[in-house]
Amino acid sequence: MTTRSTPFPPGAPCWVDLFTSDPERSQAFYAAVLGWEFADQGEAYGGYTLATSDGANVAGLMRNSGDSGTPDTWSTYLATADAEATVARAVEAGATVLAPPLRVGDLGTMAVLVDPAGAVVGVWQAGRHTGFGRHAEPGSVVWAEVHSKGFGASREFYEHVFGWDLEVTSDEDDFRYLTAKVDQTEVAGLMDSARILPDAVPSHWAVYLGVDDVDAAQRVAEEHGATVLMGATDTPFGRIADLLDPTGAPFKLHSSSLLNPPPGL
Repeated sequence: MTTRSTPFPPGAPCWVDLFTSDPERSQAFYAAVLGWEFADQGEAYGGYTLATSDGANVAGLMRNSGDSGTPDTWSTYLATADAEATVARAVEAGATVLAPPLRVGDLGTMAVLVDPAGAVVGVWQAGRHTGFGRHAEPGSVVWAEVHSKGFGASREFYEHVFGWDLEVTSDEDDFRYLTAKVDQTEVAGLMDSARILPDAVPSHWAVYLGVDDVDAAQRVAEEHGATVLMGATDTPFGRIADLLDPTGAPFKLHSSSLLNPPPGL
């Protein structure tokens, strides 16, 4: 079990949330597939909902209003010790600010950026909310990676702004992938997706959700309205399936039986 109650190191993915046009349907779906339970945080936090697994925080949900102009999606937040400084550094490195640093009560400070390759990424400076209470195990986020149409720009950006130490996992023409380390621990991936993503799909952060059995979880997901983009498949990195949830947000299922949870995170 990988749990924590202290802030994540700067540059590490520390939280995800789902922007959904139908929160009730999304809650029913992820409860069925992952066993999550949900707690509405009330009007003080804009109706934000926490998802928990065995009592530990694993994700958040917020309503996507009809006038947002944004599709339903999962967002990834990277930890920082200073949101203001990180945003300033990101702008200097070519990012666009979607939401400037905003203090969320005593929970922490958030900001949302678009990186130079077009991927939306959040920033979180921990207060009382440090991020994932549980991760890298079934029922939680087990991995996150950038699918980039501007691989070189993404590499420079995340190295400079978030201090990633990037190591080459593969440098083949059909599969270029870098693994990011923070404090010598693998925390995320960066994939060259210029030849893979359709024209209409921008660079983005992909979220991997851990399960014991990808095939069984995929069946449950389909029964509850998911669309399968890639059925359960063995890869050198585990068994993976790509899906759209019932409101169209993409996510991946990953067999945690093949995971090696990173120490210290």
